[in-house]
Amino acid sequence: MWNEKEMLNYIKKNLKESRFKHSVSVSETAIELATIYGQNIEKARIAGLVHDCAKNLADDQLMKMAIDHRIELDEVSKQSPQIIHGLVGSIIARDIMEIQDEDILNSIRYHTTGRKNMSILEKIIFISDYIEPLRTFKGKEEVRSLSRVNLDVAVMMCLENTIKYVISKKQLLHIDTVYARNYLLSENSRRKDE
Repeated sequence: MWNEKEMLNYIKKNLKESRFKHSVSVSETAIELATIYGQNIEKARIAGLVHDCAKNLADDQLMKMAIDHRIELDEVSKQSPQIIHGLVGSIIARDIMEIQDEDILNSIRYHTTGRKNMSILEKIIFISDYIEPLRTFKGKEEVRSLSRVNLDVAVMMCLENTIKYVISKKQLLHIDTVYARNYLLSENSRRKDE
């Protein structure tokens, strides 16, 4: 596996400056949350740093890379190829940066859509991407505060905000996002019943 300096050099070379700064900020936020939730700090640092490594690839490059790796794309991904930058990023992380840890790779792969039954690291990267300090949108601070107290509730709020936003833009909603929300809602309901 590449060392942190090599990863930094790769993302600095392949991302716009604002996206590079975002990636560093996501990594720092992920470290904070990993510390709070007793998770592996090094894995959080790497996943946060690398999560957007494919973000500045053109749509046709993203599609080609997915097809070259024999990945069957759903209709949402075909119509909105930028949604697969996490998927392609996980391929780059594995094949170029030699990251073999499945939890890190899944955290990169699903950081945009989420998915049902996410690991704690996946939730940390998902929420860190949403709340890192350089992000500016109404309601960010509420989710940020919540993420330090109850990760699942913060992820749920993030998913619901994302769903509302996508619907308001009249865009296709990725099914993994719906599955992620429904899974968390069911788990929360099940815990209350116990």
